[in-house]
Amino acid sequence: MTERVEVFQVESANDSPGFLFWQVSTLWQRQINAGLKQFDLTHAQFVLLASLTWLVNETAPITQVELAHHAKMDVMMTSNVLRTLEEKGLILRNPHPTDTRARSLAVTERGFALARQAVRVVEDSDRAFFLSLGGNLPDFIGQLLKLIVENNRPANKG
Repeated sequence: MTERVEVFQVESANDSPGFLFWQVSTLWQRQINAGLKQFDLTHAQFVLLASLTWLVNETAPITQVELAHHAKMDVMMTSNVLRTLEEKGLILRNPHPTDTRARSLAVTERGFALARQAVRVVEDSDRAFFLSLGGNLPDFIGQLLKLIVENNRPANKG
């Protein structure tokens, strides 16, 4: 019999917060993707369309970089997904009025209509998915926000 080689620092997979987060995220994304299928949107497309719809109500003009930062997505991936949303007629990417290097983003009427429908489906899906947290949902949201703040800081230089 060979000696067991210790690889992990945890006793059980259920003691690994990262692995549990991965599992929950995967289950949640599967449910969201099922709801978005009827709109011919990927989850990334939905997040960017919904985020842009949110942001245009707050400030304008919105750049691709600002949208990527808001969604916590890679700038290059954001650009690729936005190109697809533009091809679908859901958004417009125009020259920025003051920054020649940037693109100014806008949601088309068709994009607003689709976002309105898709957001309802996603919000309903979220409610159903997180229902088991009951009164703990506000604390859970607070913990998620804490993780975002703590892990979104620029790396210390020095």
